[in-house]
Amino acid sequence: MTDINRRTFLTYSSLIAASALKPAQSLAMSDQSAQSWAPYHNKLVIDGLGFAVRGLVDTPAEELEEFLKVIRQSGITAINETVTYPGSDFKQAVKNVSSCLDWANRYPEQVRVVRTVEDLLQAKKQQQLGLIMGFQSTEMFEGTVENVSVFSNLGIRIMQMSYNSRSDFADGCLVENAQGVSPLGYQGIEQMNAERVLIDLSHAAKATVQQTMKHSKQPVAITHSGCNSLYQHPRNNDDEDLKSLADQGGVFGVYLMPFLEGGEHEIGADTVIGHIEHALKVCGEEHVGIGTDQGIKPINDTPEYRESIRQEVLRRQAAGISAPGETPNRPPFIPQLNSERRMDMIAWRLHKRGHSDRLIENVLGMNFLRLFQAVWG
Repeated sequence: MTDINRRTFLTYSSLIAASALKPAQSLAMSDQSAQSWAPYHNKLVIDGLGFAVRGLVDTPAEELEEFLKVIRQSGITAINETVTYPGSDFKQAVKNVSSCLDWANRYPEQVRVVRTVEDLLQAKKQQQLGLIMGFQSTEMFEGTVENVSVFSNLGIRIMQMSYNSRSDFADGCLVENAQGVSPLGYQGIEQMNAERVLIDLSHAAKATVQQTMKHSKQPVAITHSGCNSLYQHPRNNDDEDLKSLADQGGVFGVYLMPFLEGGEHEIGADTVIGHIEHALKVCGEEHVGIGTDQGIKPINDTPEYRESIRQEVLRRQAAGISAPGETPNRPPFIPQLNSERRMDMIAWRLHKRGHSDRLIENVLGMNFLRLFQAVWG
C-alpha cells in the first residue's frame, strides 16, 4: 500500500492541477494569517474525524452563507462526519443519514457526499466539502450484523467498533478488565469487510484494537487519538498498537483534544506536532494523518463560552461521568489552532520543523486517500 493505484494517482494529479487555478482565501485571525504552508491549496486535505453537518444544522439561516464560506476557506477536501452519536437507535440513525443527504442535496455546489475515492477527488476538483458519513458506535445496528449492510448501502463508509463503554461489538477504552471483541463483533468485522467499510478503532480498548486488527482482512484506522508514549490516557494508544496498525496498512489520526497532555493549562499547537512526530517515528510517514475531532467553524472563544464549559465539566464531574483528564480550567480544543485554517497551520508547523513536502502531503490527506482506496476499492 505504498502507492495509490495508477489510475487513481493520475486522476488525482490532474484534478489537483485544475483546482490550483482557484485558490481559497483565509478567514484566520491576523496573528495566524502568516502560518500557511505555500502548497496547501493544491493539496488534498482529509480530516479523519470532524464535524460539518452539525454546524450547518445549528447555524441560523441568515448566517448559513457565511458558514459555507468558512467551509470553503478551510481548504479541507473531505471530512469523516459522525452522522449519529452513541446511544442512537436504528430509526434515529436512518433519520440522521437522511438529514445529511438532504443538506448535501440542498447545497450541491458546496457539499458532496463521498461514497468512493472518485467522489473524494471530484470534491477537490469542484472545491466542495466531501462528507464521508461515519458512525462512532454500534447501537444503531440493534444487535443485527445485517444492519451493517443496510447502512453501508445508505452510504456509511466508516464504522467504529465501540465508543468509550462496552458495545454489542466490543469493549471501549473506559471498560475495566476489557475482554475485547464479542462474538457478534467478530461477525460485524466480517460484515464490514464484505461491505468494504473502513473499520475505525478510535475509543477502543487495547484488547479490541489488537483483536480487530488480527481478525480483519482489510486494513483499519484509528482516526482520532493520541500517543500514550507522550501522555498516558485511556483515549490514547500504545506504540505497539500504532506499529501493528501501520504494519497492516492502516492510518493513525492525531486529534486536537486536551487528552494530548496533562495538567490544568491550555494545550499548545506544539503538543499536537509532538504527537504527530512521535506517530511518524513509530508508524512511518505513510501511516499518519490528522483527525481533529473538531468542527470546521472556529469556536467563538468568549468569557461566556469559557464559563459555560467550566460549568459543564463541573456538572459532569459531580455526576461521575467526566472523562479522565477533563478539567474545568481548559477548553476542549487547541486555542492556537482555533481557526478554520487549522490544517494549513499544522502543515506550516511541520514545514518549519524541517519535514519534507511529501511527508506533509501524506499527513494532510494522501495517507487516508490510500487507505480508502485499499478498503473501498
